[in-house]
Amino acid sequence: MFSGIVEAAATVVALRHDRDNLHLTLRCDFADELHIDQSVAHNGVCLTVVELHPDKTYTVTAIRETLERSNLGELREGDLVNLERSMKMDGRLDGHIVQGHVDCTAVCTEVEEAGGSTYFKFRYEFSPELARLGYVTVEKGSVTVNGVSLTVCDSEADSFRVAIIPYTMEHTNFCRIQPGTKVNLEFDIIGKYIARISTLS
Repeated sequence: MFSGIVEAAATVVALRHDRDNLHLTLRCDFADELHIDQSVAHNGVCLTVVELHPDKTYTVTAIRETLERSNLGELREGDLVNLERSMKMDGRLDGHIVQGHVDCTAVCTEVEEAGGSTYFKFRYEFSPELARLGYVTVEKGSVTVNGVSLTVCDSEADSFRVAIIPYTMEHTNFCRIQPGTKVNLEFDIIGKYIARISTLS
């Protein structure tokens, strides 16, 4: 379980394909604090640490299902990946409840500077069936983009915008997102439960 508050933007240092799996090796400042079997969100995808290395790098593995549903399969050496370790139950929930289970990808269609903040617009594939399952955004609701907990504005059936403050731009991979960039989305789990209950009643 995560909160969508990114701790670091790690650098991809190596990629290794093993049949349908992809092993990703990343460098971050807290790599020496990790341990084998630990869950870490990578661009919002919960992955398990499988190897630790002495040079502040570690390795995780993404399976085919994960690669098909997220943007991890498009990563290249040198790319930045947003990281968050699992949430502590005795702390404050600064973002919102995030599972680390990416629902789909979206594409950035517009970046607009707005007097100190930056608006990003994202468009995703919409279907009534997925909407009934809660794969939608609502105005002023929560959404996770590449693992970052954000507030939705200008919510439409297949798109939404978010406002990014300078701190988030500097400390996450939003600094590299531009029109055409693919990102990972996780819709609000509370909305999914409400949507599911309504279909059963």
